[in-house]
Amino acid sequence: MRQEPILYRRVEQGLDLVRMLCMGVASLALVVLILTFGWLVFGRYVLNVTPTWVEQLALLLICHIAFLGAAAGVHEDTHIGVTLFRDMLPLPVQKLVMIGIDFVLAGFGALILLAGLELMAFGMDTVLPMLGLPEAVRTAAITSLGGLMILFAGLRGLLRILRFGAWSPQDDPLDQGVM
Repeated sequence: MRQEPILYRRVEQGLDLVRMLCMGVASLALVVLILTFGWLVFGRYVLNVTPTWVEQLALLLICHIAFLGAAAGVHEDTHIGVTLFRDMLPLPVQKLVMIGIDFVLAGFGALILLAGLELMAFGMDTVLPMLGLPEAVRTAAITSLGGLMILFAGLRGLLRILRFGAWSPQDDPLDQGVM
């Protein structure tokens, strides 16, 4: 395989950094979720006072954990896919199919982003019970997923177009978690 231009590597490193940030935030949210449920159990059974805000915080955190994890999955190309039919095609067609899949994912991300922005605008006046935060804080999770899908899948598709003659699906660094 020939030497990659430095721009490609920089873009891939930047996307890796964004993915690591997504996973870091999701991991932190998971730790907070576990701690708040620990506080719920302690409050309920030791102090005999149930903290009622835990359920609403848990719903908020689970939304962010799930959607940030899904965005990282798009970057790592771990979404559900059936490669049997693609692998039976000639190599140039396989490449086109993979590029097409990337842009379909990016298009789906654009739809999610637009719907998420509409939900955020709709939820600005609604307050989450027990937390006092606008509902838009919860729907920001789906909006971020849409934007990250556009970023991850769209740039991967663009890089595959730029590398079209130089890569194959079998030895593609984009398919092995490098990107």
